[in-house]
Amino acid sequence: MKRVLSWLRGLGLVTGLLLAVAACGSTPSGHSGSTGSASTSTSYTVKAVSKAVSGKQESVLTNSQGMTLYYYTPDKGKSVTCTGSCAQAWPPLNLPKGMSKAAGGSGVTGTFSAVSGVVTYNGWPLYTYAGDKSSSDTVGQGLGGVWFVATPDLKAATSTTSGGSGSGGDNWG
Repeated sequence: MKRVLSWLRGLGLVTGLLLAVAACGSTPSGHSGSTGSASTSTSYTVKAVSKAVSGKQESVLTNSQGMTLYYYTPDKGKSVTCTGSCAQAWPPLNLPKGMSKAAGGSGVTGTFSAVSGVVTYNGWPLYTYAGDKSSSDTVGQGLGGVWFVATPDLKAATSTTSGGSGSGGDNWG
C-alpha cells in the first residue's frame, strides 16, 4: 500500500508539472498562437524621428541604426538610378537577408515596397549617405539639388515628379 501511495504522489507531481507547462504554452483568448517571435519578423521597420534639417526640427525617416534616409530626385517613378560610384556615396537601403518586406513604424503611414531588394517609400528608393557620421546627421540634405531627407509626408513618386525642396548643393558628397 505504501508503494501505491508513493506512486500516486509521484503521479500527482508529474501531472501538476505537465499542467503548468501546458498553461505556459497557451495563448490568451483573442490572440493567435503564432510560433514566431518579434525578433524573427520578416518585415524591416523604417522609423520616423525628429532631427534638425537645415536649421529646423523635422520628422525624418531612419534605418534600423537611426541613420537618416534620403531620396534622389532622378529616381522618378520607382526606378533605382543611383548605382556604381553613386551608390558608394549613397548606399541604398537594401532589405536585410531574411526580410521579405518593409513597413513603417509609428507615424509612418506611406507605402513600402522593394525594387531589386532596395526599400522604397511611396515609390522613392531610399538611401543613406556616407557623409553622415552619426545618427543625428542630415548632411546629405539638398546636396546637388537632387538629394533630400525622406520624411513621412514624402509625396508619391511618379514619372513627372520633379523633386523636393531644401537647400541646394553642388555635388553628391
